[in-house]
Amino acid sequence: MAVRCKTQTLQVIDTEYSADAVEWCPLDDWGTVLACGTYQLKKPEPDVSGEDSNNPHLRLGRLLLYHYNPQQFFSPVTEVQKMETAAILDMKWCHVPLSESPVLGVANAKGVLELYKLQGQKESFSVQPVCSVDLGDECLALSLDWSTGRRESTSPVKIICSDSRGRLSLLHVEESAASVDVSCQWKAHDFEAWIAAFNYWNCDIVYSGGDDCLLRGWDTRVTPDIPVFTSKRHSMGVCSIQSNPHREHVLATGSYDEHVLVWDLRQVKQPTSDTHVQGGVWRLKWHPTDSALLLAACMHSGFHILDSGSGGCPILSSYVLHNSLAYGADWSRAFLPDASVPSPELESLKAVEPDPVGSQTLAQSMQNLKIFYESPTASFDVVLEDDSGVYVPESSGTTADRPVTGVPGQAQTDLLATCSFYDHVLHVWRWQSQRLNPAE
Repeated sequence: MAVRCKTQTLQVIDTEYSADAVEWCPLDDWGTVLACGTYQLKKPEPDVSGEDSNNPHLRLGRLLLYHYNPQQFFSPVTEVQKMETAAILDMKWCHVPLSESPVLGVANAKGVLELYKLQGQKESFSVQPVCSVDLGDECLALSLDWSTGRRESTSPVKIICSDSRGRLSLLHVEESAASVDVSCQWKAHDFEAWIAAFNYWNCDIVYSGGDDCLLRGWDTRVTPDIPVFTSKRHSMGVCSIQSNPHREHVLATGSYDEHVLVWDLRQVKQPTSDTHVQGGVWRLKWHPTDSALLLAACMHSGFHILDSGSGGCPILSSYVLHNSLAYGADWSRAFLPDASVPSPELESLKAVEPDPVGSQTLAQSMQNLKIFYESPTASFDVVLEDDSGVYVPESSGTTADRPVTGVPGQAQTDLLATCSFYDHVLHVWRWQSQRLNPAE
């Protein structure tokens, strides 16, 4: 069944510092709350002689909190809070309330995991720090994931963190979120452990990806420093992993090698699909309710929505209006008005040719792009060079085949946020998709 897609930018926000993480609150009553994390390198002050100092660069950050008002047509996103912090590498909300409050976890450049509790009313709220834990040994905390990905009550609530020394840290969180303790820590990778994630269907199992190009699985019930499996399927650093919260045994991974792989965890010798997205895959996010849709932040290639339910996991839709490294991306669970009513915009797209920014066109448009990959920690870079650069405009609409629920003619609208690094920009946009009648 064919599906027609359209992206529409709602608002563009200057985050001032370089933006690398955006997270919508996943709790149903707080789906309009958006957090953004930033990472800014600052040169040290000159010494008394006026010469450049030999001191290391400072890593500064800000935690920004926004509110989205679906009834406000112009500038629907309002800044609610701005907090100075250490540089932020990753941030994620707990999927369930702790002591009846949303809790945000933040991994920062001081090697510290911080927990913040959201307090207040729907349009007058703020986050306040409640506890933190140092991961040790002068590292950068690079990623975190909560064990609550299936939005079911889990006891105890756990967090897995990865750091720049290649280690993983398993932490237990008190029900009140008043304290968090490291229960075990182990060496997982030879270089930076870019990403760590839980198996949401069995939270004793965690996965990690590192700059040693390895994807690994771990069973925390036994000696955690011996991996359950090691895959060398990615050819460059593995920097994004997420377990599918709707389909057991399904895992998505992404790498600097520009490939998104989807795995059946019952057989990890080869992935079930391999999609070349023309950019290093820094973050992956499964859709909140649709088990097939996967959002990918692809550095120089922008942001893509992939369809894992149609075979081959093709690119279904693209958002390429950012002018810098595409790092942060997330879906909102917020209800959008008239999401189920066919819109005039979608109806006007019936004459559009199929898939103008799909995998083939995207590859052709970007084949001459000069790519300079730099990690947020500025610890390494990879250069892929060709002759010249080509800009890929925003799609006015795409048509693709994918299985969807609902009746023909029904439209679905999703709210998303994405951010890019060096231009320090946050975009809030919506994605509309519509199942077509066979005759269309």
